[in-house]
Amino acid sequence: MSTVAASPVQPGQRHQIMPFAALTAAYCAHAGFFNPFLPLWLKDLGLSLVLISVLTSVQAATRMFAPYAWGTLSDRTGERAKLLRWGALTALVASAGLWFNGGVWWLAVVLLVMFTQTSGMMPMTEAAVAHVVSQGGTFDTKLYGRVRLWGSLGFMLAVLGAGAWFEHVGMRSFPLIVTVSLVVLVVFAYRMPDVKEAHHATAGATSLPMGPVLAQPAVRWLFASVFFHVLSHMGIYTFFSLYMDSLGYSKTMIGLLWAVSVTVEIGWFFTQSRWMPKVSLTGWLVLCAVVMVFRMALTASLASVLWVLVLAQALHALTFAAHHSACIALVSHHFPGSLRGRGQALYIIVGYGIPGVLGGLLGGQLSQHWGLDSVFWGTSTMAVLATACAYKVWRLRHPAALPAA
Repeated sequence: MSTVAASPVQPGQRHQIMPFAALTAAYCAHAGFFNPFLPLWLKDLGLSLVLISVLTSVQAATRMFAPYAWGTLSDRTGERAKLLRWGALTALVASAGLWFNGGVWWLAVVLLVMFTQTSGMMPMTEAAVAHVVSQGGTFDTKLYGRVRLWGSLGFMLAVLGAGAWFEHVGMRSFPLIVTVSLVVLVVFAYRMPDVKEAHHATAGATSLPMGPVLAQPAVRWLFASVFFHVLSHMGIYTFFSLYMDSLGYSKTMIGLLWAVSVTVEIGWFFTQSRWMPKVSLTGWLVLCAVVMVFRMALTASLASVLWVLVLAQALHALTFAAHHSACIALVSHHFPGSLRGRGQALYIIVGYGIPGVLGGLLGGQLSQHWGLDSVFWGTSTMAVLATACAYKVWRLRHPAALPAA
């Protein structure tokens, strides 16, 4: 059975993971420029909350099909590096469409093309990283944390820089920033090594079926918990910047609040090898979901109190970072070898695709009728459901839960 471990990072291993860390940093920096400020740019174009929620949901819509398609292709060919380069280059070319004001439908098509490429990049990267840090059947939390913290650092620097930039220059420069961030992403994608797993060399080995794995109750409840947990997070991903803007926070402060969450995320990824062995992986699912209920309730009720809002953002260390590491380890355990790419893609679809579409569309309706704070009361309710599903996963593994060390 796959386990997680916390072995010291050796110099050779550090050299091995650096290209993955650089690509993760570039990808998350692009997300830091794009995701928090896309709603504000769309608002600056004069679009309504409903149209903004629809357009921001395009990314989630592509996550319902693109990750699995890319993941299946990467599993069958083993050419993850080449596919990552193609995706980054195509997204860069498509970003030129943001420079033209062609109306809502034009924006929808441009975003669809861009997100179809970028939505498949992270699960393919995660699959490659999981292979590198899972030698001998052990998921090394320290190595994985070292890779993932660079992504968090890239996101934090981007969101801080973008907040200050847009405050002084204005949102009209948004397309320029997006294009520049994608140029950087293309550069690091071309520096990615061609890492291929041994099973790709065996004819027919890539056709292992997903059905028997998905038939396991623990796997079904795992994906149910992921669905509701990330659906709860959609309040942050889609509506947090708009919510803060409506409360009178400046764009610089909005960037700082995003940076708070990413700072604690970096701290967690850097030190997670110390904390994760203390609780089983399924136990972390339950704990993170409970904290999510508290975080969303604080954001809904006391967002006008700055120190409370900072506290709520600091809980991101658990609600995202710890939860994400536990999920990647569990998915890697249930979907090893030639199932790895599809397993990570399914995690993105169930966690970020379907919830993203539902969260964006339902959140838009809630905010239109009852205000933006109602979105976060709704996401708090989703976190309660995530807690119930996570507890079911824990019960299925308890007392023989996946060991955390």
